[in-house]
Amino acid sequence: MTPEELQHIMEGQENEHLEFKEAKTSFEFEELVQYSVALANEGGGRMVLGVTNKQPRKIVGSQAFQDLERTKLGLMDRLHLRIDAEVLQFPEGRVVAFQVPPRPIGMPVQYKGAYWMRSGESLVPMTPDQLKRIFDESGPDFSAEIARNATFDDLNPKAIARFREMWKRKSGNSALQSITDVQLLTDAELLVDSAVTYGALILFGTGKALGRHLAQSEVVFEYRSSEASVQFQQRNEFREGFFLFDDELWKTINLRNDVQHYQEGLFVWDIKTFNEKVVREAILNAVSHRDYRLSGSVFIRQYPKRIEIVSPGGFPPGITPENILLRQSPRNRRIAEAFARCGLVERSGQGADRMFEESIKESKPRPDFTGTDDYQVSLSLAGEVQNPRFLTFLQHVTQEGLGPFTTQDFLVLDSVQREESVPPMLKDRLGFLKDRGIVELTGRGRGAKPILSRRFYAFLGKKGVYTRKRGLDRETNKALLLQHIQHFRQEGSRLQDLKQVLPQLTHDQIQKLMRELKDDGKVHMIGTTNSARWFPGPLKDAIAPKAT
Repeated sequence: MTPEELQHIMEGQENEHLEFKEAKTSFEFEELVQYSVALANEGGGRMVLGVTNKQPRKIVGSQAFQDLERTKLGLMDRLHLRIDAEVLQFPEGRVVAFQVPPRPIGMPVQYKGAYWMRSGESLVPMTPDQLKRIFDESGPDFSAEIARNATFDDLNPKAIARFREMWKRKSGNSALQSITDVQLLTDAELLVDSAVTYGALILFGTGKALGRHLAQSEVVFEYRSSEASVQFQQRNEFREGFFLFDDELWKTINLRNDVQHYQEGLFVWDIKTFNEKVVREAILNAVSHRDYRLSGSVFIRQYPKRIEIVSPGGFPPGITPENILLRQSPRNRRIAEAFARCGLVERSGQGADRMFEESIKESKPRPDFTGTDDYQVSLSLAGEVQNPRFLTFLQHVTQEGLGPFTTQDFLVLDSVQREESVPPMLKDRLGFLKDRGIVELTGRGRGAKPILSRRFYAFLGKKGVYTRKRGLDRETNKALLLQHIQHFRQEGSRLQDLKQVLPQLTHDQIQKLMRELKDDGKVHMIGTTNSARWFPGPLKDAIAPKAT
């Protein structure tokens, strides 16, 4: 954790993933164990000692757990979890930060007979329904289960034929054309000993069959003419196998898919509000990852500039909005594998990558999972282009062959151009982008901040903005400080006066520049601590100021 990261989380709210304790002199090891259990049970998080838990938070320093390696070994011995710990030193004192990983899927962590969790400011045992939900995580794949009383006649031959054609085209295996429908679905593990699985019903079932065996396997589309509209202007209910309606669903959405026009010189760019790849991927995710044990339908609500997709059941176990690009955990593996066989999704789980990457390439907001909870996944796809010049710049650098870029690279560039902090897990991509002249770093050490490169602002025709963001160079900064000191040579300049000359620099950066000026014999200091004042010239040439 960097000092900047600590400051960022200090400004936020405590929750089930973050706990602050003053612990100025000590902290009970048993209490640390219990908090670690609670954090692990609720998806992992941080516990920080040496910081007040009331806002505005302050660093007060902690003397707890001086031997961190011993503490970590003790936690491992009791919980069988690897908990990382580190010390950050500040002028105000020592801060100790513990990073607790999430519990294993389907396995709540217990200590001394209790499965602890947070409840306000306290720790309490988990309730039976919460424990059941965790234990159910490692249950069998619903889409692989046999649908009782369902028969092969409940499957639509047209849907199977479409699946066959797509699988043959994706695999290049012409032998798929000659095998029977039963053998085809058996090879895809959607039939087991000739019995129909729920996955087969969801993908190929007739409307009547789904009504009898799995009525919740339904996708409901609604169109509303404005965000404020309560009543829908169109509603379609798709209760049949996915391979029978997915194209029709996209065509319905595309009927109201406005084109946005942008001009770059003599060229006019047309960008559709809703990217087909992004929307289709979001629908595939909703169908393959929803919880079919819940009775609700998948809802797709289209507005003029936004699409919202809500599917029953929260994220699959182990998946969060923060790690969705890094971890994969398909809830219905048979369905996901069928989609992968026919080329609709990547088996490696890169669907979320595709949604984020395509959105950033078109300078649209990233997919937003706000509103997701334990019972539903809510995904919002905003379609309005935000910065057309950034869009054209991305295409420009891509055409120059500076890539190939990963989804993580696009996320970093998007964060930088929005002037947001780059997520810690993506900071290792800054070096790659810097080497290709796409980003630059201002400042040094931990305080270094990424900005888009000079070529980006030159491309935009905003060289002055680049100079402002880049800041003055080191020698210019020193010249400004020296000029100020010469102007006030009689009374001298305090450090706080010098900080006003260059407010964009930190206290330590100002001091470092002053040391360089002193080493060059251009300034000298008289006095100590807060009463110290800087004067021009070397000390040996100094004339003591007259007493006033």
